[in-house]
Order: sequence, then structure tokens, then C-alpha cells
Amino acid sequence: MIDKVSNIADAQAQRVPAAQLRDNVIAALRTIFDPEIPVNIYDLGLVYDLNVDEVGNVAIRMTLTAPACPVAETFPGTVESRLYSVPGVNEVRVELVWDPPWTRDKLSEAARLQLGLL
Repeated sequence: MIDKVSNIADAQAQRVPAAQLRDNVIAALRTIFDPEIPVNIYDLGLVYDLNVDEVGNVAIRMTLTAPACPVAETFPGTVESRLYSVPGVNEVRVELVWDPPWTRDKLSEAARLQLGLL
């Protein structure tokens, strides 16, 4: 995991406007793929809530496709580590939730196309 102290100093030195930082965080989320479905977690609809503030704090509420997913215990840490590599991110908090349960309705149009569901 990236050193949080040096990350805070980097975030302060690389202050990024909140709207741009949010776009950068979403781009980073799109590089993380579900281990069982070949679609990134953002377009898969696993990210239920994303908050990025003006000082680089990121809070995410996310789920997995199933509570019995074999990566349930490690995946939030994977997401957190990836987001700490985004310039301007100061702190990351990932909360794994199961309510509401994930359904195919959460897929983005791009994910539906990629999976041949359109």
C-alpha cells in the first residue's frame, strides 16, 4: 500500500479541482475489473456512491455481484490502493455494502454492450 503520509503531501502539492479529481477517480475505477465478469467495477454498477471533496478525500460505497464472492474481504483494499495512486487523492474510504443487492439493472450501457446484452 502507498504510504499515506507521503500521499497527503503529494495531494497538497498536486491540488486538483474536485470535478477533475472525480473524473480521474472514475477513470481509475474503470481500470479495476471484477474477477468473474470481464467488465470494470464502475460500468458494472458496483459503485453505488462516490463522493470526492475539494481537498482530495474520496468516499465510496460499493458492492460486489454476490455476497459469497471470493474477493469480498480483499477487494475494498484493492480499490483503496488503486485510488491512492490518483494524483490529488488525499484519503480514501471504501465501504462494502450489500443493500441494495446488485442486479443486472445496474450495468451501464457500455457494459451491456460489452456483455452482449443489448
